[in-house]
This record gives sequence, structure tokens and C-alpha cells, in this order.
Amino acid sequence: METNAKTDLSALNDKQRDAVVSENNRILVLAGAGSGKTKTLLQKLIYLIEEKGVSPAHILAITFTKNATNEMIDRLIISADTTGGYEKQLFDKRRSKADKDKERFYQQKKYKWIDGLTVRTFHSFCYSILRNDGVNEFDNKFRIIGDEKKDEEDELGKHVAPETAFEVFHKILIEHCEDTGYLLQLKRYILDYVVDKIHLKKYDQNYLPKDGKYFTTLDGTKVRSKSEQFIADWFYRHSIKYEYEPLLNVKDFPFHPDFFVPEANLYIEHISDKSYSTQQKEEQFQKGNLLLVKTFDSMTKDSALFNHTLDKVVKNRLPANYHKTVSLSFREEFNGYHGDVKDFVQQVMRITDMIKVENISIDLVLENAKKDQHERVRNFYELAIPIVKEYISYCTNKSYLDFNDLISRSTSLFQHQQDITNKYRAKFDYILVDEFQDVNNLQVDLIKLLLKDKTQLFCVGDDWQSIYGFRGSNVNYIVEFEKHFEESQTIKLNLNYRSTQNIVGASNEVIKHNKFKVDKDVHASKKSEHKIVVFAGDSQGDHIQFCVDKVKELLKEGVNNDEILFLYRRSKMFTPYFDRFKDEGIRVQGKTIHGSKGLEAKIVFIIGLTEGNGGFPDIWLEDRIFQVIKKANHDMLLEEERRLFYVAITRAKDKLFLITEKGNESSFLKEIPETFTVRTTNLSKSVVEKVILCEECFSQLEKLWFVCPYCGKKIAAEQRSNP
Repeated sequence: METNAKTDLSALNDKQRDAVVSENNRILVLAGAGSGKTKTLLQKLIYLIEEKGVSPAHILAITFTKNATNEMIDRLIISADTTGGYEKQLFDKRRSKADKDKERFYQQKKYKWIDGLTVRTFHSFCYSILRNDGVNEFDNKFRIIGDEKKDEEDELGKHVAPETAFEVFHKILIEHCEDTGYLLQLKRYILDYVVDKIHLKKYDQNYLPKDGKYFTTLDGTKVRSKSEQFIADWFYRHSIKYEYEPLLNVKDFPFHPDFFVPEANLYIEHISDKSYSTQQKEEQFQKGNLLLVKTFDSMTKDSALFNHTLDKVVKNRLPANYHKTVSLSFREEFNGYHGDVKDFVQQVMRITDMIKVENISIDLVLENAKKDQHERVRNFYELAIPIVKEYISYCTNKSYLDFNDLISRSTSLFQHQQDITNKYRAKFDYILVDEFQDVNNLQVDLIKLLLKDKTQLFCVGDDWQSIYGFRGSNVNYIVEFEKHFEESQTIKLNLNYRSTQNIVGASNEVIKHNKFKVDKDVHASKKSEHKIVVFAGDSQGDHIQFCVDKVKELLKEGVNNDEILFLYRRSKMFTPYFDRFKDEGIRVQGKTIHGSKGLEAKIVFIIGLTEGNGGFPDIWLEDRIFQVIKKANHDMLLEEERRLFYVAITRAKDKLFLITEKGNESSFLKEIPETFTVRTTNLSKSVVEKVILCEECFSQLEKLWFVCPYCGKKIAAEQRSNP
């Protein structure tokens, strides 16, 4: 960067400059992909200090990730370092991350105006608030509890709880299982809905196992119906031994009664509307003078009545000295099912996060769940809510805070301690927020509490790139910014410096299909004759072979490995590609589209662009369990998938390859006008003539052309001839 870059605004375009110099107190910079949003944000910081004379101590810049924080500080240091030495060290691949972190710390201290800034993630900022000023809200010697993987490497990593969130949830669950009633209720839920998944099956012969035994009892026996499962579970809870469908031959023919209780010398036949006539069986019982009791499906509609019936017909026939008490242990009861218990615990952790992010009362969640029409959902919350409450109580008792707590406790502090609120409002006259499209309810509440009338709020983001709804982010805050922040100004950065006109044009056309967005007319500053290549193969093998061939061509042309990026909706899509590349000695960069946010590459391949299950769009309405807390909307989920496709497209700088399946193209591909693409496939020779592609720019050519009109490359004679 030039020596005078700190004060020189000439490198900015008109819109960027408008954003930097604006005096409005509520500003949204709506930045299209590749439009220089980070540059604008940093120039705003420098402008405030250099031109406006603002003290760095009065500026707060909030980011979402530690990497984004480091990048911002790096670029500020580079702007201040006239020698260019720091930039050289930063991009030296031989230097370790630890060395770079150490150098960043040293350089930051060296430039007092940079060190005086508060540049933090939301979590890091709230951590410092609570550690320094939160003593009236929470123990200021708190520790951070979370997953084993720690995203933060600054002070948050220095005060970590000795146990993970999962370990605490699991421990609390085991303690609750000391109550036999809870233990067996949990086991029943796990067997029905995690192991057998009875809520996903239709109860007809096409969906049941061949022997018709689909339901698992508490002791692991497979039975034919929910009613029979109820009877078997009643035996188990009362420690009464039984045999299911024992072979019995009294006189005329062998058959299998439903249950036999040896201690009571009693047989039970359970009658449902699907049962065959039991008349012949009953005659056999009479001939053998055997005791038979019949139960009926209608009894199971009232569990208290059914329990009373079983008490009456079974218990009264047991020996007087029969012992019904038994000690049940969590470990033994879930032997073979501990992986399924883990799934249950992770769901409980997920709803705990959702409850916190949505800022909804736990009791209200339980109240809503009790009204749900599905037994499975009601049962889940009946089991889960006591665990959630105990977890929150446990964390408070142990002085633990998780990442959501950091924000909610800071918000609570500002709401209840006016002196602390005034301190921070007086401190920060300028608040800059990066990636504003990713904010959630808690974060916006926090920002609003920090604002005074004269505070300048400067938010940068792109509603078209809002892709974290599943984490709780709410795109509404950026789309309807003026409703949440009155008398605001919106400045649109609509010049894309990253991608070619075909890539930008295609991405614009795709995103037009979204209704809930802010309209932007984004243009490309780069011109190129390369069109987007859409390859439709017959099989996955075709797709992989095409990609292998193209990557080899690109490498041969001098493109570096790290300039080629493969993107995909789900990680499993890339596995066969990775294996083949490994065999071919190709070394590619592969990322999920979510993981590619903020990245760019000269060449991008997007694979798996098929319709339907396992393709893209991949609309997942999730489990109904989560809808109790936050309702899912199919149209909004589809729009987020389209924004994800937009993010994928706009990672490409020069060339873009879209890989699909012939006859099963993703609906997103149909939203790209043909003017931006060239389509190729492994065609059936007897039906369609060969498609001629320019080897240089991949544009589609006519047979009689000798030179590509797009890039000027000569067309070989053998290429112009039909196969």
C-alpha cells in the first residue's frame, strides 16, 4: 500500500467514498460480492482518525470471527508500515501461524493509533465487558463453556471450563435417570423415535420387517404393535418375567399366544382390529385347562385403565412373596444405545441454543410443546426441558458462560446497570459492524443498547450473502434496516472488482428470483470472453472425469493449485472427487459453500448441482421438534439456498464450471440465462452432433468457423469435424 494511503480517498469509487465521508448517524453500506466492503470499512476507520481527528479509543469495530479481526488489524498495520516488511512476513508460507500472531501483536503495539482501537468479535467484546464491568450481573471470574473445538484464541481461550457443554448435559441426563420413571421414559423415547423411528414409517406391510415385528420393548424384544410394546414394558417396569409369542401345542395344532407369564402361569392374547379370529386358540386353552386373559386395543387409549387392568389380571396371580423392586442403571439400560443417547443429548443442546438466541422463555417453550399434535414432540420436550433448566442452573452455579450467554448477559447488564451502560455509550462514538447480514436477535439488542443519539453506527454487509439462518441469523435486520434503525442512510456498493461480467451477470439473474431482498444493480469491472461452462454428464464418473481433465489442462497452462477451488453443498459430495484426484496426483482446494464465505479463486468448480434429495438446493425443514421454538418457512429456506448458490458463484474471479447431471439439472441452473453460459455434455453420437468448444475460452462454436470470434484462438481442423 502507498505511503499516503491513510489519507488518500482517490483510490475509492464514488459510492465507497460516500460511505467513508458520510456524517449520517445510522449508515448501512450494502456491499455486493467483490465490491470492496472490507476496504471501505478500513478506510472509514482511517478517515475517522486521520481526517476527523477521532480518538481511536472512541471507535468500536465488531466482527464475527477471530480471523476477520486479525485480517482487519493486518490491513491496518500494512497501511501504516511504509517499509512493506510486515506484508511480506504475513504472506510468507514458511512462517508458522504462531510466528505471525506474535508479529501481529508486536506491530499492533508499535502503532498506538491501531492499538487504541477496539477491534473485537461479538463474543470477545462481551467477554471483556463482563470480565471488567459485569460483577453485578455475573461472577466476573467466570469461565467459558462450549464444544471441544475452540474458535477463539485470545483471552477467551485462557479461561475455559474444565468440562465441555456436552459433558455437562450428559452428566445431568445420567443424574435424572436415577429416577426410574425418567429412565424408562427416556429409554422408551430413544427406542421409538431414535432407534425404530416409528414416526417415519407407514404401518403397512410394505414398510414393516418381514416378520412384522417393528417395535422394540424396554428389554430389547421386538413386538408387532405399540399395544404389545406397552404390555411388555409394563412387565419390565414391574420386573415380571415373560415370554413373547412362545410356541404352544395343547392338542390339535401348534400356535403362538402373544404373552406367557411363567410366575403366574398366565397367557395373554392381545386383540386388535387387525387380529385374526382367536376362537380356535381359545378352544385349545379350554381343552388344556390353561388360564387365558384377553386385552383389547380400546383399553390402550386410557393408559391408567390399561395399567389397572394389567395390575388386576397379572399381579393378583403372582406368588405372595414375589419381589417387584429392581435396581435399574443408566449404563445397563442403554447398553448398545449409547450412540443414540448422544444424538438425543445433541438435540437438547441444539434447542438450548435456539431458546437463548430467540430469547424465549423456557416455560413458554414447554407450554407450546405440550400443545403439539404429535406425541413424539410432546415426549421430547417433557424429557428435555428439565435437562435444559438443570444445565442453565448448573452453569450459573459453576460460573460458566457459553457464547450465547456472553451476549445475553452483557445485554442484561446494560439493561439493569445504567451506570455501566452510560460508561460504554460515552466511550464509543463510532460503532462499525462487519458482515451485518449475519446478526441475530441477541446481537442487535446489544448494539441498540450501546447507541446514543449522536453515535454513528456504520454497518457493512450484503443481504444477498446471508447464509447462516440455521445458526439463528436474521436477514430481516439488513433487509429492513431502516425499520430497526430510524432515519438511516443506505449506500449501495454495486461495482464488483472480483469477477468477470458473465459471472456477475449470472449471479444477478439468479438472485433476482428471491423476493425478500434489497435490489442492487451490480456491475462487473472486469471484462472477459470466458463464459460459464455447464457440464451435464450421465453419471458421477462422467463428472469426475470432466473435472480431472479440466484441472490437468489448467495446471498445464500454468494455473497454480491454490488458484483452483471446488465448492459443494455437503461435504460427502466431494469425497469421490477427492479420492480420484489423489489417485491422479492432483492436489485441489475443496470447501463447503458455507466454508468458502470470504474466499475467492481464479477458477471455481461447483459440483453436485442436481435436483432433489442430496442435490442443491438442499431444503431441509429439519425436525418438527425445532419448529416448537422457531417455525420453518419453505420459501425462506429456498431463498437462503439461492443466496448460498449466489455466494458460490461469486467466489470465481475468471472461470466458473458448473457440474450437473443430464436430465436432472438443479433448478438454480435454469435461472441462469443462456447468454452467460456454454453447455457441454457427453452426447449420444447417433442423436446429436458434436458440440465444438473453444479450447481457450470454452465458448460454443459453429462448425464452419476457423477462428473463435470471442478470443481469436484458431480452431484445429480435427476439432471442426464431426465424430
